[in-house]
Amino acid sequence: MNVQPLILCGGSGTRMWPLSREQFPKQLLNLAGESSMLQATVQRLKGLPLAGAGLAAPILIGNEEYRFLMAEQLRQIGVRHGGMVLEPCGRNTAPALTLGALLARAGGDDPVLVIMPADHVIQDEAAFRAAVALALPLADAGKLVTFGICPTAPETGYGYIRVGDSLGEGASLVEQFVEKPDQATAQRYLDSGQYLWNGGIFVIKASVWLAKMAQCRPDILAACEAAFAGRQQDMDFVRPDKATFAACPSESIDYAVMEPLTAAGKNTGEVAVVPLAARWSDVGAWSALWEIGDKDEAGNVFKGDVLAVDTANSLVMASSRLVATVGLQDVVVVETDDAILVADRNQIQKVKDVVGQLKAAGRSETNAHRKVHRPWGWYDSIDFGSRFQVKRIVVNPGGVLSLQMHHHRAEHWIVVSGTARVTKGDETFLVSENESTYIPLGTTHRLENPGKLPLEMIEVQSGSYLGEDDIVRFEDRYGR
Repeated sequence: MNVQPLILCGGSGTRMWPLSREQFPKQLLNLAGESSMLQATVQRLKGLPLAGAGLAAPILIGNEEYRFLMAEQLRQIGVRHGGMVLEPCGRNTAPALTLGALLARAGGDDPVLVIMPADHVIQDEAAFRAAVALALPLADAGKLVTFGICPTAPETGYGYIRVGDSLGEGASLVEQFVEKPDQATAQRYLDSGQYLWNGGIFVIKASVWLAKMAQCRPDILAACEAAFAGRQQDMDFVRPDKATFAACPSESIDYAVMEPLTAAGKNTGEVAVVPLAARWSDVGAWSALWEIGDKDEAGNVFKGDVLAVDTANSLVMASSRLVATVGLQDVVVVETDDAILVADRNQIQKVKDVVGQLKAAGRSETNAHRKVHRPWGWYDSIDFGSRFQVKRIVVNPGGVLSLQMHHHRAEHWIVVSGTARVTKGDETFLVSENESTYIPLGTTHRLENPGKLPLEMIEVQSGSYLGEDDIVRFEDRYGR
């Protein structure tokens, strides 16, 4: 048996604003440890007891906008991926899994897929690996296996799984998937001991998933097969055909296959559930981070430079400066360079309403952080005003910005450390520490780091319009 981890990296995570942004979603954040949620997910199967089976490099399915961030985060932890499928647009989890299964089968193999969302926290990883080891032979024999989270409260924010007949060793058939309940129904589910939370983690053989898609949603399968057949390979990235995939229906794994196979009166007995008690959370809101966090004697969870006086049962996260609180209880405070959230912990779900209002107003705080990551490095907009903007730019060794020009702005570049290779019109020259150069408006230019150390510089832009869309690219190593 070959085991293929498949990481679903979609989702924007608007409920985790202001740390999560459209261009930097929650799976890329270090919310519950030193590693990002994506990095923790990729490493979660390390040490899995396989009894002779092989564990393949993970396949990632994610948004094209995050491709270099995902690749860089894997590089940081020394993990090679087995393919990165870039969705040109979001179509929910069923098409994403189908693309992953098609890639897993492209070489002729038929592995068992361990399908994990990249934005979950699992604190007891040994328990998780034990559950996966229990699920693998069931999946290899043709079952579609899901993990049911052992409930700890009458939670109304999750769907539930009704447990059916035992398959031995803790696994059972799924009798039925049920929708998110009201409070009274959730309490009844908890009291009965017959229900588990639907965690959205699956173990399924690739060929079995594709066969069930053909049975339950042939329209989605056909669209994914056509998009995959028209794919392009770009460095380490697999790009399905954009137009074909855009026409694919949007559907979740549960709605597309799991629920039809377990519907009342039509249950086929093909879907199994393995209970999981591993201190799991989908981190759907800031309150969830407080619930799973290590609390002090007053019930607080702090991260960063925090000073608290007479503060209790609160989550306070500081990213860039000191945050001091006095006389607060049951609050969430999240500080970033350009935005601060202060909320009642019991009303934290309304953060999505804040994001909605910011979007309606056209505010940039929903889209990106002040510090913006690029495939060549990053930049931080440290000051701006009428007709000027100042950026701190760091270019990684070997990094190359696109050959470009601007219609509305000129730029001054001052090298702080490292050496820059600058193309300006027909000239190419080096700029060293404490030296500078000027790029006139309308001049074709490029910035490169030819050295072995990061290049750090200050850029001063001046002109009538300073938006990031005032870029005309002529050549770009990164396919933008």
